[in-house]
Amino acid sequence: MRLTYCLFLTCFLGFGLFGQPAAVKALVGGRLIDGFGGKPIDNSVILIEGERIKAIGQVGQLAIPANAEVISTEGMSVLPGLWDMHVHLMINGHSNYTHWDSTYLPLFKDVIMPASAKQLLMAGVTSARDLGGPLDASLSVRDQINRNNIPGPTMYMSGPFIQHVPYPGTEEFRWGVNGVADAKAKVQKLAKAGVDCIKLIDQDQMTMEEVKAVVEEAHKQGLKVVAHAHRPEEIRRGLEVGVDCFEHTGLASAPEYPQDVLDMIKERTAQMNLGPLFWTPTVEGLYNYEYLRDNPEKLDNDCWHEGLPQAIIDDIRRSILYPGRLPYFQLTPSRKPTLQRKVMQLKEAGVVLLIGTDSGIPMKFHCQSTWNELDVWVNEFGIDPIYAIKSATYWPSVMMGVDKEVGTISEGKYADIIAVKGDVLRYISLLQNVDMVIKHGKRYNKSLTA
Repeated sequence: MRLTYCLFLTCFLGFGLFGQPAAVKALVGGRLIDGFGGKPIDNSVILIEGERIKAIGQVGQLAIPANAEVISTEGMSVLPGLWDMHVHLMINGHSNYTHWDSTYLPLFKDVIMPASAKQLLMAGVTSARDLGGPLDASLSVRDQINRNNIPGPTMYMSGPFIQHVPYPGTEEFRWGVNGVADAKAKVQKLAKAGVDCIKLIDQDQMTMEEVKAVVEEAHKQGLKVVAHAHRPEEIRRGLEVGVDCFEHTGLASAPEYPQDVLDMIKERTAQMNLGPLFWTPTVEGLYNYEYLRDNPEKLDNDCWHEGLPQAIIDDIRRSILYPGRLPYFQLTPSRKPTLQRKVMQLKEAGVVLLIGTDSGIPMKFHCQSTWNELDVWVNEFGIDPIYAIKSATYWPSVMMGVDKEVGTISEGKYADIIAVKGDVLRYISLLQNVDMVIKHGKRYNKSLTA
């Protein structure tokens, strides 16, 4: 393993990925979906100067500077780089968390998390929110990406989960709280370290005073709180104390949310002075399980091998050799019929839905999960593709408070842009093969060389 690890680092750090972008780039001819939710712009021209978008127009109307690098986007859909609002860089599809954590924790920071980040960027994800990981590793990977030392999306890190009692063997990335003072101290420690948000789970197992202390202290520190919504009482408590964003659609096979929970959600979404109530349902891993179980060829796609040593690839392969036997998914066939109903209940209640995937859970890889989530929303649930794209671009940037910098293709913002051949508003699954990735003005090819 040590030799493999050293070879990996040598190759990974030796790419020479990050040269200075050309002074001006011009993306010419594509159909622009800017992320705001309006009508697309045909025959678009996007001028990029350095890291940022300088101007947007149409062919024949916006002049292209003579010194610009002209990049044809004819026949392509051009849209903001995608966000995935619920990823786990520290895991990569292995079916046995206990084995994974006990075996690979020392490699999270320098091998596994950088590999996961690279896979996300290859898939057109230029921003992502990581919810639950070792504090030092999480911030190190985020900061290395920001310093252009390794490739990956712009990462927003929660660091460790906050919960009542950590599961055995997970104390490195799950922090328990014992009383109000301890709850505040844990949040203060995370804030001082520099996390981007707080991840709260199992809040129905805490005292209400502890839950309130976590949220109040996080808000005092200028951090938003993301909380699990697996059980009705988690939602009730989260709403009562002002959680900013809920995750998942529930662990049980109950067909819908209880009426009192829906009433609380509607009461909250009616208070627009508080801003939107965000929710990341993370449905694709559950919705697609039975198909994947019966048609496992997709597991042979080697995109998830990128950046991982062969020994780890082989270990993951062995762990998912029999998809139908995995304990993680045994209740899933009963849960699947509830997913669309719950998502529609949330949407109808006025919640702003966000694209997020739980990427990294068993058989769910960072190079595949995000487009699969969009595909389920559009092709299975009937959600308008413009709404879905906005939930993967504009709304995540608003939730994270960075909408003045990213999230849409508009003047002055960072040039985080992807393009695919064809019409994604008609065929959203085209996003499984992103043809062009530009992050902060730098264009990457399929091998991620700039």
